[in-house]
Amino acid sequence: MRVITGSARGRKLVTLDGRDVRPTTDMVKEAMFSILHFELEQAMVLDLFAGSGQLGIEALSRGARCCIFVDQSVQSQQVIKQNLATTQLASKARVAAMDAKAFIRSTGESFDIALLDPPYDSGILPEVLPLVAEKMNDGGAILCETRLHEELPEEVGQFYLKKKYRYGKIALTLYRKREAEE
Repeated sequence: MRVITGSARGRKLVTLDGRDVRPTTDMVKEAMFSILHFELEQAMVLDLFAGSGQLGIEALSRGARCCIFVDQSVQSQQVIKQNLATTQLASKARVAAMDAKAFIRSTGESFDIALLDPPYDSGILPEVLPLVAEKMNDGGAILCETRLHEELPEEVGQFYLKKKYRYGKIALTLYRKREAEE
């Protein structure tokens, strides 16, 4: 696993071991950042269910102003901090050691981009998406990674499902705010 491009290009990232760990593949990660390419510069990013932190780190490497990484696993938090040190991006990051729903409910931050990659088939996205939508800036984007068959709502708050992209057995679902699009 590595940073694809930007200031930390080529830096190797560590990940947790185990069958429950599923890092985003380079192909899917490249697709995610192609979708968001022109929105990254100076963006405030949320990496929810951060795992190793590779998605938020990629956003920072490509010019995001700041990223908050949220994961309740102590091991994930340690890996994220290690990867931030390796990429020299720690000064632009904050690691929140808490449950995703608790973080969203308690944060006063608002975001330009939210990257959601929860454990597959956990069923948590329909619960979390409306909470995330409330914390998004106008013109913001919510991008979710799921298994292809996982169904997500057509609308969450003022956001609607703009497009679903397919990459093998993986789906990327993009939500946009209605006012920003119309």
